[in-house]
Amino acid sequence: MTDGAVRRVAAVDCGTNSIRLLVADVEVAGPDGPAAPAVGALHDVVRRMEVVRLGEGVDRTGRISEAAMERALGRSREYAEQCADLSVSAVRFVATSAARDAGNAEDFAAGVRAAFAEHGHDGVVPEVITGDEEAELSFLGATGDLAAAGIPGPYLVVDLGGGSTELVRGTAEGAVEAARSVDMGCVRHAERYLHHDPPTADELAAALAEVDRQLDLACSTVELAGVRTLVGVAGTVTTVTAHAMGLAAYDPEVIHLSRLPADVVRAACADLVHLDRPSRAALPFMHPGRVDVIGPGALIWGRIVERVVGAGADDLVVSSEHDILDGVCLRLAGWVD
Repeated sequence: MTDGAVRRVAAVDCGTNSIRLLVADVEVAGPDGPAAPAVGALHDVVRRMEVVRLGEGVDRTGRISEAAMERALGRSREYAEQCADLSVSAVRFVATSAARDAGNAEDFAAGVRAAFAEHGHDGVVPEVITGDEEAELSFLGATGDLAAAGIPGPYLVVDLGGGSTELVRGTAEGAVEAARSVDMGCVRHAERYLHHDPPTADELAAALAEVDRQLDLACSTVELAGVRTLVGVAGTVTTVTAHAMGLAAYDPEVIHLSRLPADVVRAACADLVHLDRPSRAALPFMHPGRVDVIGPGALIWGRIVERVVGAGADDLVVSSEHDILDGVCLRLAGWVD
């Protein structure tokens, strides 16, 4: 951190598969207006993640189930209490794919509002942000320290979630050039296509056909040609990276800004797709909540790597532990409008 004023803020991201909290001390943007935040402008106080599977069954029923609702609200109450204990000045709660798709999202919103109001943060509700804003926040969070690490732009940041995937292209200076959110993700693809363990050849073919269709939609907005660096964020990507690196335990410091050859990443994806459940569960870095969905997630990530590198990007894939949470915290501290 530099010597400027510091504000303690919190971001909560509730997606299809997981709910996550970042409490951070962020240097406040200067009086001359927002500028690109310097490396070190954001310092983690608490960063946590729990799998609550809010989107379980939403693709089929159009509603959040009672069990999923209670899992997510239980963690929301924990997060609200922790924010109060840490004297957070501002909280923003974003909700993504599952809450966009669910007919009873207002029930979830009411529960979140009550949880945070009980601990002194009135007015905190899940903001069902658009796919474009989700992509922009992910880009802001993921790219803050890439240039300082000598990683060249333009960048393509891919946030592979449970129900949707965001692709956003931008420059090393932080300018977003194009973004698109598409309806594919590890939970959505698991529920729609991969019903056997391991999946059959026909299931894999159907799933890949849908991945290609969704990527064609994304690439009608986000041009791949000219991208130098592919940056992947979120749990599917970082878990694949841990597998590709052969880690004995999940280690975010080792994974963050790691650079792996594309063929190594794709081989790790293929391996995870074809492992059976006991083999996936036995991997030392595997979070229990990802065991059932890492296969379809790896299928999607492998195809994205193939498409982006095939379009001319450098043959190195970067993984980032920083993402939409970091972007939300930087925005709360005034670094971007």
